[in-house]
Amino acid sequence: MTRLEDRQTLAREIEQAQMGGARLAAACALAGLDARTVQRWRAGDGLTRGDRRPDAVRPASSHALTEAERTRIVTVANEPRFADTPPARIVPALADEGVYIGSESSFHQVLRAHGQMNRRGRAHPPRKSRPPTTHIATQPGEVWCWDMTFLPAQIQGRWFYFYMILDIYSRKIVGFEVHATDSADHAAHLAKRTALAEGVHATPLKPVLHGDNGATLKATTVLAMLNWLGIKPSYSRPRVSDDNPYAEALFRTAKYRPEFPVKGFTDLDAAREWAMRFVHWYNEEHRHSAIRYVTPAQRHAGQDRALLAARHEIYQRARQNTPRRWSRSTRNWTPVDAVTLNPERDTVVHAAITRTELSGSTGAPAFASRPGGAQAMERKAGEERSGATRNHAQRGLAREHGEDGEHRTFPEVSTMAHSTPVGGPGHRRRGHQPGGAI
Repeated sequence: MTRLEDRQTLAREIEQAQMGGARLAAACALAGLDARTVQRWRAGDGLTRGDRRPDAVRPASSHALTEAERTRIVTVANEPRFADTPPARIVPALADEGVYIGSESSFHQVLRAHGQMNRRGRAHPPRKSRPPTTHIATQPGEVWCWDMTFLPAQIQGRWFYFYMILDIYSRKIVGFEVHATDSADHAAHLAKRTALAEGVHATPLKPVLHGDNGATLKATTVLAMLNWLGIKPSYSRPRVSDDNPYAEALFRTAKYRPEFPVKGFTDLDAAREWAMRFVHWYNEEHRHSAIRYVTPAQRHAGQDRALLAARHEIYQRARQNTPRRWSRSTRNWTPVDAVTLNPERDTVVHAAITRTELSGSTGAPAFASRPGGAQAMERKAGEERSGATRNHAQRGLAREHGEDGEHRTFPEVSTMAHSTPVGGPGHRRRGHQPGGAI
């Protein structure tokens, strides 16, 4: 159905085309119309009154429901026994009683006309899952993630609870505690102590703290503490297990360390001691594959660029000494700039990188591999940008646990987290299918 204004515009354009020598059929075909349609518009009042079909008076169908039948449908549908029953079940129930009033579609039509086509009962229409919120970190202290995992005791059925806060930019564990019980008070205390250790009170930009939908991390006590600290909480989508990939990957690394006691911990002190050793190893000794194999503590302190530049120089000298061994560019030691949590689009990540472009961003390597290798490095940069948009839950295992074939595990943790040793890369718990690279 073509509106009157559109009809007049099309007719005017077709008339101008005909005056210019075009045939009516060709001009109508170009406008997507049939020539007979335009002729009918011109012959009648189609260009002054428009389409009259909406105003046409149509006689009622001879087999339409009578007013009494329509009233009976509304009355039956509103009976107490059918108060929470849709027409799809009302009609068969009436048929079992030997009663036929109308079809299921007739019930729908009549109830819709009376404004009663709503979901009956307490059920609500299904809602689509919202897209994940993308958090982008371009420096330490911008985005944290936290989670809690179970540490087995030697007594069957008993567990210790390992709380951890991770800076996703540096992969440093900035806070952790181990307790004998799972409590929101423990989580609130950890958030407060970590914020004080990292100097959040003195920074104008407060971090985002992302966690899953566990009751402990969403408790009112925790929310009140985060509000007091100025930290913005963020949560995973309901029933989505890979929206917190860095924490899950760290727990997986911890529990696959050789020092992790497969038979469980003897007591709480043993679990805290193990956690302390693990955090120290993770922050100070572990070279993380996702940050070019520097330690989280080095990246957190801003020392990674100098270290990567020195590595690049070593590789450049090695290539100059034996150039025939290098068919392509040297190993990529470009610093990683932006780190994303649940990335949505390439443009989102690239925009954040552009805003905080440093001397080694993804657009061009900080250290050129060789004079003729610019195109190869551009291709690498493009691959890294597109790779940033992949789900961390998919790419984490491949990069963290697949490149060097190294398994990571847990060391000991204590209830007190020291500012320096407390930090670690994105490791996850295997049971939750972690996502970030290690």
